[in-house]
Amino acid sequence: MFRPEETPRHFGRKQPPKHGYIFRVHDLTGSRASLEKLRIELTALGVTEAYEIGDDATLSVWIGLVVCFREGFYRWREGEANLRHMGTDPPGCAIRVARRYAELRADVPPWWEDLAKVLRGDAAEEYP
Repeated sequence: MFRPEETPRHFGRKQPPKHGYIFRVHDLTGSRASLEKLRIELTALGVTEAYEIGDDATLSVWIGLVVCFREGFYRWREGEANLRHMGTDPPGCAIRVARRYAELRADVPPWWEDLAKVLRGDAAEEYP
């Protein structure tokens, strides 16, 4: 047993937190609703291939374009850059994601057509 003057410091405090470890819990209900709003906005802009991956926080839009909702922001990558957009503005985010979708759609990887047919059949051509 430690004496008070020998108590180790935890997280900048003299005593460890009474409730144990601190875990970040993501609001999946908010994530699901935010992604649904984004998907609706994308559909209005003509991006109809977007679908939810299944974790209630990720939306697959196209090959190499996956949007996640975390900590109040929509997040995705464009090349080496990590991008984000405020979660309170789904229409604005949809415009940015639709722009990236058009860029990627204009340059479909040559291996995609063959892979789609082999792995998932002809119906997969619309869903990368």
